[in-house]
Amino acid sequence: MKIQLFNIAPAIPEELRFLETLAYNMWWCWNFDAIELFRRIDPQLWREAGHNPLEFLSLVPQKRLESLAGDDAFLRHQQQVRERFEQALRSAHPELRSASTETGCVAYFSLEYGIHESIRTYSGGLGALAGDHLKAASDYDIPMVAIGILYRQGYFQQYLNNDGWQQERYPNNEIHRLPVRRAMDETGKPLLVPLTLPDGPLQLAVWRLDVGRVPLFMLDANIPENPSHLRELTAQLYGGDRRVRLCQELILGVGGFSALLALGYQPCVCHMNEGHAAFVSLARLAFLVKTKGIDLDAALEIVPRANVFTTHTPVPAGNETFPADMIRPYLKAALPDLPLSPDQIMALGQAPAGPVAPELSMTILGLRMAHHANGVSRLHGRVARRMWSHLWPGREEDEIPIRHITNGVHASSWLSPDSSVLYDRYLGPQWRESPSAPTVLQQVAQIPDDELWRAHELNRSRLIRIARAHLQRQLQVRNAPRNEIAQAKSALDHFALTIGFARRFATYKRATLLLHDLQRLEALLTNDSRPVQIIFAGKAHPADDHGKDLIRQIVHFARRPNVARRIVFLENYDIQLARAMVQGVDLWLNTPHRPHEASGTSGMKASLNGVLHASILDGWWCEGYSRECGWAIGHGEEYEDLEYQNLVDAQALYNLLENEIVPTFYDRPSGDLPTTWLRMMKASIQMALGQFTSHRMVVEYKSLFYDPAARAYAELMADNARQARALVSQHRRLRALWNAVRLNAPTTDKEISMLHTGDTFRVATTVHLGDLKPEEVDVEVYYGPVDSQNKIVESHVEKMTMVAALGGGNYDYRHEIECRATGRYGFTTRATPHGNEWKNIMPGFIAWANGSPP
Repeated sequence: MKIQLFNIAPAIPEELRFLETLAYNMWWCWNFDAIELFRRIDPQLWREAGHNPLEFLSLVPQKRLESLAGDDAFLRHQQQVRERFEQALRSAHPELRSASTETGCVAYFSLEYGIHESIRTYSGGLGALAGDHLKAASDYDIPMVAIGILYRQGYFQQYLNNDGWQQERYPNNEIHRLPVRRAMDETGKPLLVPLTLPDGPLQLAVWRLDVGRVPLFMLDANIPENPSHLRELTAQLYGGDRRVRLCQELILGVGGFSALLALGYQPCVCHMNEGHAAFVSLARLAFLVKTKGIDLDAALEIVPRANVFTTHTPVPAGNETFPADMIRPYLKAALPDLPLSPDQIMALGQAPAGPVAPELSMTILGLRMAHHANGVSRLHGRVARRMWSHLWPGREEDEIPIRHITNGVHASSWLSPDSSVLYDRYLGPQWRESPSAPTVLQQVAQIPDDELWRAHELNRSRLIRIARAHLQRQLQVRNAPRNEIAQAKSALDHFALTIGFARRFATYKRATLLLHDLQRLEALLTNDSRPVQIIFAGKAHPADDHGKDLIRQIVHFARRPNVARRIVFLENYDIQLARAMVQGVDLWLNTPHRPHEASGTSGMKASLNGVLHASILDGWWCEGYSRECGWAIGHGEEYEDLEYQNLVDAQALYNLLENEIVPTFYDRPSGDLPTTWLRMMKASIQMALGQFTSHRMVVEYKSLFYDPAARAYAELMADNARQARALVSQHRRLRALWNAVRLNAPTTDKEISMLHTGDTFRVATTVHLGDLKPEEVDVEVYYGPVDSQNKIVESHVEKMTMVAALGGGNYDYRHEIECRATGRYGFTTRATPHGNEWKNIMPGFIAWANGSPP
């Protein structure tokens, strides 16, 4: 039966119309004054509506709305919020926000976004990071537009059965309750973006969600124009089989870029957040060829130089691949305007050396098609360079073109209201705009100990109340006995040392490391004079039985009568619960198997709130750790035997808890205040504000990647892509002639077995360049200290000078090396193409003396 649909909206009085405007922009969710404006209307109803302003306004009784329309105090509060809102949205780049130009916006592509708990388009840290990225871009007025997918069910809701085994449910997102509006085409009709698949033609609706100044456009296949088998493609995040994942990634990259063009945007930079988004680079190629009339080879020079790619995981399962026989028909159908065959596209996502792989790697595609690539912490950058070094054969690991930009978190989104008030009072308003300013960081020490501790105890008490209510609800859903539900009301202690562990239950994160020695753990939990309690939360992937078993182990241990009040597992971890935990625990615990944690951001969020951190030296903690602000579990040791690694790390963790963490928390020499703990809390706040905010992160993306990529795009597109065509000619010349480049073994002008600081020696080498000219090639000395295997570990590169043309394409080069520091050193010589244009090319051009790298 076909029915006609209609919506009934609340009759909001004219005086309160701004509330609806505010509800349709997520700016409200990181501004406490705006949150309080909604909450004061009806605090209980606000909680029941899941902090969703649109749903909340639809439930507020008409009588209450009319009463507020005549409430001077409320209207004054609304006016204050309105003035801040309008000021925040006032852009310094209005010309880039209405319609893009050739030097226009940055387009950010991500498969998930964690902006607020009321919008379930995220699964975990990757989505939360993407959400914080957009918020910080809005705060800093970076001209950005974002692309994602509007999942009708999103990621799963978690609940546990009586055995503690994770179960999943997929409730539908009620679109009419979300702050999204259909994007319109130039005729004023709802925009439809076509995408052809082997399964049939697909039409994609486009929904707009405003995140401050940044518009996020989300694509949706679940519309009447599509057959049922295609409407399900955008139902679930990370749901379905590999075919569904492939279709989602084509929707994101190819459909997303088409949506931007249809909306009038022509981005100068495209940022691919993980390999999921790598297909946008192919869509960009097709656009330049078909619409801009640029030949394919020139487009292949332009697009990588104007793309950014961020890789987030060194775990193989996180680097997605698709079998060749599966992907070929999809590439042919979805990219009809790209003058590359499916096999040529496949080659872009495969290693340049060795046999042809039977699959396409989305990470390799992203790395090849983006000359601006990064890992998400200093350690992860090093791990990523090692992991992907085979893509640039002949390059030394420290010169693999993958940098690092360490993740950061959006402070205003994760700070508790009490902490925020405290920072406003003692750090001044500058902390929001410039959190890392030296004057801001110095003021942290001026926060009175008693006020900081009072704010923290309020945060902990709020968490305990939330945890108890959470426990009661999950027990009621399982039809637990009444006495068990009643006991949940007294679970946890408002004044005990509270440890938080919450994250994805992937096996490498080792959620049960703390359960390695149950006798020592029980001794900690049952000590009435110095009580310790632990709150666990997190989801395992629906297909990850190992992760689910970790949850079950924790639940079973928590049911032991002697520890039942001191350890809990809270179901259905989401942004709301994450906020409460990072704000309210005393210690944030992180136990990954090094070096598998690319970054991690939950510990940053906790540190912003003055929560101390105890972690394996992995991810961001390698940069954040000092004895003043937390604890390192172990010393960064890595063992091949995983069981032995677990034993060593568990023993180190128990030793820290027993000998340092618990005693420090309960050391109260001046009464009720733990003075050493408070000093560490202030150091933690300084560390997080100074190094690990998303404001610092987006400023680094802008200066290191966005600005250079935008300049490259403008220069290469100018004058009918004249510079790009010159690059094509030089690239062809290098490909044709580079194999002839050879370097003789370098010689020195003196004996170098024993030198002294201040000495110099001359290095000479003869280079055969063939038909290449000396001005096309840089000949370099590559030198530095060596390790026990005589491998150079901290390289220095200096250009040599051509001193003689010997004929026949042979040239003599010389350079003097100065001995500046003591130690054992090594050197060799090499040749690379002249200029920076070729440093990030995959596989690149490099020739070493004697034919092989040192």
